[in-house]
Formats: sequence, C-alpha cells, structure tokens
Amino acid sequence: MFFIFFSKDKYISFKAFKNASISGLLFHGLYLGGVFFALSKGISATLIALIVSLQPILTSFLAGIYLNENLTKFQWVGILFGFSGAMIIIISDLIDGLTTVAFFAGIVGLISSSLGIIWQKKIGSDLPLSGNNTIQALSASIFHFILACCFEEFLINFSNKFILAMSWQIFAVSLGAFLILMWLLVNNKASETSTLFFLVPPISGLLAFLILEETFTSFDLLGLFLSCLGVFMVTKIQIKI
Repeated sequence: MFFIFFSKDKYISFKAFKNASISGLLFHGLYLGGVFFALSKGISATLIALIVSLQPILTSFLAGIYLNENLTKFQWVGILFGFSGAMIIIISDLIDGLTTVAFFAGIVGLISSSLGIIWQKKIGSDLPLSGNNTIQALSASIFHFILACCFEEFLINFSNKFILAMSWQIFAVSLGAFLILMWLLVNNKASETSTLFFLVPPISGLLAFLILEETFTSFDLLGLFLSCLGVFMVTKIQIKI
C-alpha cells in the first residue's frame, strides 16, 4: 500500500487522503462555496438558510438508499410539509427578483452538503479529526484557488470587516463547526446528525432581522411555519421526543 503522510505513530494512506479530499471538496468547496456565491449574487440570508436547511431531508432520503437508515410514513409526511414550505418562500423570493444563478448556487450547496455527509459516514475515517479536517481544507483551498485563477481578479482589501469575516470563517466555521460535524458523524447516524441543520432557518432569520434588517412577508411566515412543522415531524421519531 502506498503511504504519503506521517501522523503521530502511523502513516496516512493514499486512500485515506483521497477520501478526506473528496469530503473537503463536497463540504468546504461546493457546499460553502455555493452558499457564499449565492449570497454574492443577491440571495437573502433567510432564503439561503432555508434552502440549506432542507439538507436533513435530502440526507435522510439518501441515507435510506446508501446507509440503510429508513424513514417512517409519518416522517415522509413531514418531508412533504418541509418541501411545501420551502417552495412557498422560494417562489416568493423569485417574484421579488432573486436571480436564477443565486438560486441554483444554493441548490448546489444543498446537494453537496448532503452528499458530503453520506460520503463521510459511509467511508468512515482512520484519521484523527484534526488531520481529516486539515486535508479537507487543503483540497478545498486548491479547488477554490483554481476557480479564482480562472474567474476572479486577485484584489483583496484588508479592511477590519474583511479580517473579522475571514477569521470567523476560518476558526468558527471551517475549523470549529466542521470538527464538531465530523465528530457527530463518527458517533451518530447520518440522518440524526443532519437534523441539526434544521436550526439554521430560525437562527439565521433572527440574525438577519437583528443585523441585516431583513423583514418577513406573510408568504415567508407561512413557508417557515410549514417547514418547521415538516422538519419537526421528520425528526420527532429520530430524536425520540
């Protein structure tokens, strides 16, 4: 077997490096990349949070196929409510001028996060959490560097806002949040772990209201209600409330 890195008392195999790199492309590259690209194209923080929050529903569906984690009929009814609420908000925002590019970038983020969880849970990992996360970040960095070379101008304004935002993304999101996510995947089912994403819409909506001064329309409220009802029905059996 071919080995490429040395970590503590053992080498890291090429297979482990490859698997962690694919996880990094899905999580850090396409998921986070899709979300932030969508934000740059004008999607609201509330809508992108709602789109990404559908991840547990998609993950539960894929987990049934690839990980033999099955849903009950009651939970499938919840999925219907969840998607109905999401579509109400999506249609409402499309009417208000949401670009197609931003919408599909959000969908790419949604699908990539679900595939990342399924992939990580299926392959497992012999790597320590810190090593696994480092390789993930490395693969995503190379991926985004190539995209930047092809489509971006290399101009960075090192303002206080930029430094604060990048520090948050590096330490709180890429390091802290993803280390926690990897730990949860090691110790829980994929469908159970993904249910934490259901907390994204209410928290993001609250922060958007407090910080970005975004408002909710009556359609948004209806959509959020149906989505919350749906995701509660999906998670009720899983977390044994």
